[in-house]
Amino acid sequence: MKLFTDTAWVFMRYLRGLLRSPFVLIITVVQPMLWMILFGHVFSSIGSIPGFAASSYIDYLGPGIVMMSTMMAGAYSGMGVLSDYKDGVLDRLLISPISRLALLLGSLLQDALTLSFQAALMIGVAAILGASFSGGLLGIVQLILIAVLLGLAMGALSISLGLIVRNESSLTAAVSFATMPLLFLSGLFMPLQLVPHWVEVIARFNPLNWAVEAGREVLGAQPDWSLVLQHGSYLVLLFAASCLLVVGAFRHYQRLI
Repeated sequence: MKLFTDTAWVFMRYLRGLLRSPFVLIITVVQPMLWMILFGHVFSSIGSIPGFAASSYIDYLGPGIVMMSTMMAGAYSGMGVLSDYKDGVLDRLLISPISRLALLLGSLLQDALTLSFQAALMIGVAAILGASFSGGLLGIVQLILIAVLLGLAMGALSISLGLIVRNESSLTAAVSFATMPLLFLSGLFMPLQLVPHWVEVIARFNPLNWAVEAGREVLGAQPDWSLVLQHGSYLVLLFAASCLLVVGAFRHYQRLI
């Protein structure tokens, strides 16, 4: 019962903080919207290439931008921990009787809520731009779940890195350095059959590409469930490993207090 109440308190605390400072949330929503609109129009003629993977480019791009949105939002989750560290709140929380697991669960629950909202919003934008979803409502729900899983994994990694570097500029630089290659070394913007072979090889180990390919499959009329299960399993393992890193990072930081 204490774990539940502590988790709820941490969740509400982070949620109130987000509502008081919505600028980051607005930016992480507006940027993917601009990418979807610009890339969707600039590269719209690619959809007419014989054998292209989708009936239109926006159908192809839409799920990728959804994944990009949650990945980018998750990648900056560590900023909240750094804000607590800078204000001295983190030290007080770690020496208080509050459950350490609740600190992680409350943060992840808040991330899950905001990531679900962002994913749903990106799906709405894609629909307005003309994207079709053959998988129906069930496919859309599955797409959101995959996107949230990717975002939570990135969020846990970001929190771990934030506890290690304990500097906002360093975390921002690290996120920018890591996310850009993930975007372009994947099938987000272009089918992997049309990119250099070395990019295709690297994409097999790219978490964003796992999520993008699984997301496109669940939206199809006849999904390849073996691929969805395979890539979904990879994301679950990444999330589990990220959570272990967070726990280790918290313990390491607590020893320094």
